Amino acid sequence: MIKKTVYGLIAFTALAVVSCTSEKKEEKELTSGILTQYMDTTVNPGDNFTAFVNGTWVKNTPIPDDKSSYGVGYIVYEESEENVKKIIEESSEGDFAEGSDEQKVGDLYTSYVNFDKRNEIGVAPLKPVFEKIDALANYDDLATYFAYANKMGINVPLGLFIYQDFKDPTIYTVYTWQSGLGLPDREYYLKDDERSQEIRAKYVEHIEKMFDLAGLPNGKESASTVMNLETALAEEHMEKEKTRDLVSLYNMFPVDTLGNIMPQFNWTAFLSEAGLAQQEKLGVLMLDYTKALDGIITSTPLDTWKTYLKWGVIDANASRLNEAMDRQNWEFYSAELRGTKEQRPLWRRGVSAVNGTLGEVVGKVYVKKHFPPEAKERMEKLVENLLKAYEASIKELDWMSDDTKKEALDKLSKFTPKIGYPNKWKEYDFEIKEDDLYGNMQRSQLYEYNRELAKLGQPIDREEWGMTPQTVNAYYNPTLNEIVFPAAILQPPFFDLNAEDAVNYGSIGAVIGHEIGHGFDDMGSTFDGDGAMRNWWTDTDKEEFKKRTGALVEQYNQFEVLPGLNINGEFTLGENIGDLGGLSIALKAYKMSLNGAEAPVMDGYTGEQRVFIGYAQSWRNKARDEALRVQISTDPHSPADFRVNGVVRNVPEFYSAFDVKESDSLYLAPEKRVKIW
Repeated sequence: MIKKTVYGLIAFTALAVVSCTSEKKEEKELTSGILTQYMDTTVNPGDNFTAFVNGTWVKNTPIPDDKSSYGVGYIVYEESEENVKKIIEESSEGDFAEGSDEQKVGDLYTSYVNFDKRNEIGVAPLKPVFEKIDALANYDDLATYFAYANKMGINVPLGLFIYQDFKDPTIYTVYTWQSGLGLPDREYYLKDDERSQEIRAKYVEHIEKMFDLAGLPNGKESASTVMNLETALAEEHMEKEKTRDLVSLYNMFPVDTLGNIMPQFNWTAFLSEAGLAQQEKLGVLMLDYTKALDGIITSTPLDTWKTYLKWGVIDANASRLNEAMDRQNWEFYSAELRGTKEQRPLWRRGVSAVNGTLGEVVGKVYVKKHFPPEAKERMEKLVENLLKAYEASIKELDWMSDDTKKEALDKLSKFTPKIGYPNKWKEYDFEIKEDDLYGNMQRSQLYEYNRELAKLGQPIDREEWGMTPQTVNAYYNPTLNEIVFPAAILQPPFFDLNAEDAVNYGSIGAVIGHEIGHGFDDMGSTFDGDGAMRNWWTDTDKEEFKKRTGALVEQYNQFEVLPGLNINGEFTLGENIGDLGGLSIALKAYKMSLNGAEAPVMDGYTGEQRVFIGYAQSWRNKARDEALRVQISTDPHSPADFRVNGVVRNVPEFYSAFDVKESDSLYLAPEKRVKIW
């Protein structure tokens, strides 16, 4: 089953910073935690706060050639990769039993980095799938193939995934999702600006080259065929902003009524091949798209579909085959689309493959080596403090009625924090061979599909994690009402036990606050404390919430990232709410932790100033223009600079902390500042 990371289902924030509690640290002289060497104090903080905090680093640090962006997250991520590489090397040194964790890790990595063997095998593994496609005799066969492709991780127009039922999170159910595009978003097919036209032309060239490398005839004609069909699909795709409205997306149908949605599509064949013959209902999340797909399927000749499906096979496996296909795949998706100058080192790509395929096998060892028990204890305390601060803030809200506050507080009381690593580890019971990368990835894909399929009819697995411990990230899951913080976000250089609390509250404290905030953003707030989609708001409070979030949308719509390219305030709303609430509540938690004592002044900065500086430090980053364009089109997070400047200007304490005046660029009149939580 395709494990979709649906925006709003699991909301991610890519932030890696330090944690610390308000407990007194004895026998250590605490530092401020401020990275003064990266600051540019010639900048007025009220004009550009991120430049004030990070300006010298931005000026003096080039983006590495193998990256489209670079900053705090990448630095910690690469350290995590280096630690995982050592674990892999230990698994490669020795004669381990067949089927052991060590054998699987070592041989998977070897199969990835051994380009001599990959070049020898070439594109031969694709030929049986091409033959399978050539054998399709009618549209019923096409429906069957769509299901097969989902099993094997191949992109087709109708995706499947398993998740909790939004309205009954005590059971798993199956959803469909719009899919089938090779470019990052529908807009790439429909916009008429010069860059969009250039990308489309380069994409067609890329498809042609990949068809040639795959040994298929008529590459130029095939590329045009694929582009035309993908464009037809893109025209019917739901706009990304609308995919955030999960209440409207929730359309659950008995399986025997699916013919009313796609009357010409063989749902029986599709569900049977998918292993869902006994499924009684199906969630169709993009209803209008799904209805339109029925007509696209039958109005498109079967030979056109076969060409398109072969492209899906090539694209899905390009990085698993020979060097020529791997390189061409990078040339388009990384060099052309995102502006990178070099491929990442082969060993790093191999580590990513191991992390993505045997993640919790590696994670078990990673935790033992790099996540001491005291780190988890400190994090648990900090999460507790942030939840207390949220509780206090909700009680103090002047715009919310007591009835809605009661529901919000009930939800807050039911949050489940997960810190560091899972209590039980996943098994990976499939064969790994040191000379068969393609086969390894296929066996992994099918195993994970069946792992998902086996959830149906079973109790909800509340111990499951959506990220590995070595992932530098965090997330909120609305149907489980859980906030999850993998071990790797608590690693040096940001897990600084020697730093005074303020900077740490501004960094990892704001991350915690951000993830809690997803439970109360525009999507999370449609789920209650038990994870069920339910309207727990009074009508008046809901209108006021929409008014306040609407003001935040308008603020972000005004931010110009590149000439003529603005942030999409509606698409990024959930993350912007998370950022604003995260910093605001982290600041409140820091103040509460002082218990009435006065914060020390360190390196010339007060406690409040250091909270803001810690927050900005955690977003130290720079990106290539090409990468920013992709981010604006596809990523619900705002670019890093705006996650700082767009947030601090709404927080009243920022004005007093840095003496921000009406003439300063970041100044907002008090009535224009947005406060939600």
